[in-house]
Amino acid sequence: MSQAPASAPPRAADSPLRAAFAAQRKLILHVAWLSFVTGSLLLIPSWYMFEVYGRVINSRSHVTLAWLVVMVTSVYVLVEVLDLVRQHLLQSASADFEKRLRLRLFGAAFDANLRHRPGGTAQPFTDLKTLRDFIASPVITAAMDLPVAVLCMLVLFALGPMLGAVAVVGAGVQVWLGWLTERRTMPLLGQATTASIDATNHLNAVLRNAQVIEAMGMQQHVFGRWHAKQRRFLARQAEASDYAGLTSAAAKLLQTLQGSILLGAGAWIALHGGLWGGVGMVIVASIFGGKALQPLAQLVQNWRLVINARDARDRLRNLLAGHDEPEPGMPLPAPQGHLTVEAVTAVAPGQTTQILRNVSFAAKPGELTLIVGPTAAGKSTLARLLVGVWPCLVGKVRLDGADVHTWNKAELGPCIGYLPQNVELFEGTVAENVARFGPVDEAAVRDALERVGLTEAVEQLPAGLDERIGDDGAVLSGGQRQRLGLARALYGKPRLVVLDEPNSSLDQAGDQALLALLQRLKSEGVTVLAITHRNTLMPATDKIVLMREGQVAMHGPRDDVLAALAKANEQHRAQQQAAPQPPGPARLAVNPLPAAGGLQ
Repeated sequence: MSQAPASAPPRAADSPLRAAFAAQRKLILHVAWLSFVTGSLLLIPSWYMFEVYGRVINSRSHVTLAWLVVMVTSVYVLVEVLDLVRQHLLQSASADFEKRLRLRLFGAAFDANLRHRPGGTAQPFTDLKTLRDFIASPVITAAMDLPVAVLCMLVLFALGPMLGAVAVVGAGVQVWLGWLTERRTMPLLGQATTASIDATNHLNAVLRNAQVIEAMGMQQHVFGRWHAKQRRFLARQAEASDYAGLTSAAAKLLQTLQGSILLGAGAWIALHGGLWGGVGMVIVASIFGGKALQPLAQLVQNWRLVINARDARDRLRNLLAGHDEPEPGMPLPAPQGHLTVEAVTAVAPGQTTQILRNVSFAAKPGELTLIVGPTAAGKSTLARLLVGVWPCLVGKVRLDGADVHTWNKAELGPCIGYLPQNVELFEGTVAENVARFGPVDEAAVRDALERVGLTEAVEQLPAGLDERIGDDGAVLSGGQRQRLGLARALYGKPRLVVLDEPNSSLDQAGDQALLALLQRLKSEGVTVLAITHRNTLMPATDKIVLMREGQVAMHGPRDDVLAALAKANEQHRAQQQAAPQPPGPARLAVNPLPAAGGLQ
């Protein structure tokens, strides 16, 4: 069942949606006025019928008939023109609504994905399309036609109170059918939408990992899981469609019967002399009765669109409630690279388990700081904090004294180079990926490629810098993808470079090239921090930060840390040799500290 949020978000959080809707008020008012005019003009054919039967037949005047035909034809043409204008206004309103929310929604979805909150998928844009389509849907036009329906009922009351009463009863039944559709189909459609989103997200994850699934024969199993999710979605949707179909058919039947019932009621009243205008008004009453129920019948038939739009609105409202647009701050000068980590404690976004606790150290321009430690020590989390991707729960990461997390990323981004552990490339050209999909400075692109030793490989591609690399760099090898990610990190000569496992996919030649690159960056005064499990970067290292269980176990100049590690390892071995060995099978001793000669 579609569940309402536990607590309604503050009205201020709902302001983007409300503001986008409110901006369309003028266009909607124009549409409402056109709908009233159009609906009123559509009553003229009823008068035309009455004139033909009551005046032309009796007078046998060809001229009168010709003028009546010209008049009613002109009315029909005018109605079609006004209807085209009405649809154009609704399309303009829907397009403007989407335009006003598109950028804000992209930022909210991006931020939700970054912070591991609900909504960080493509679903919000599907919801936005649902609302856009709803604005120009038959539901809106039917709602705009309700004033004309009320006018038709007033005319029926004027013709005879009994006719008006019959029309009101028919309208009441239509409203009851709408309420019944809402009550029975809303939970089913809510469940169907939730199941559809779940199935789509699962399918996207499957397609992203197609190679792993194929290699390990997992296709049948993952298909079974997706099929079960899809089956739940289809079952709920079928139940909702079946029930909505029944109520829609009942509403349509009632609309059809209304005309016949009013025709019979009008005839009965006319036989007793109680119908204003005589027998000719019987047919007019029948037509007006159908017009009175037509908007309500359309609303009932399309009530599913109302439910879908309401669910989409609620999801977008909840997403936007958790996203605050960053306040424009004072522009800061480009950083020089003085980095300080001040007693930082951190958790993953949306979680409570502390990954880092009371981490402190500093790095200066022209230095390479190596961050080492066992798996799950918090090294990658620390890298995300250093570049401002994740916030600190306690403490601050500062660059030249400014908080990197709150620093405007549009300003700070060009001054930072970041290579994550899992290199993500995008569909596009080599040059576009290196240039971070901004304006391509070909000289800067070539310089970055030359720095990482990728120039020759790129020149061998058929289109060179303009070669499209496919999704996630599909045409490149693992080492080339990593080097291309490194070139992107170095594009524009940033002042702070953070590398998470930069040599995990490199061979010996690649290691040597990376070592030379780090030496060059140091000579240019760049602040470099690298996370690694290998000791190949040790010759260029100035400082070492040893992480263990989310805390800094040791940090300082390279030689001091290595000497302390060697001494600790020697003491550990001595303790093991002195300790009595328990009887039984020999056990492998696990050294809790890296070896002094390297970091394994």
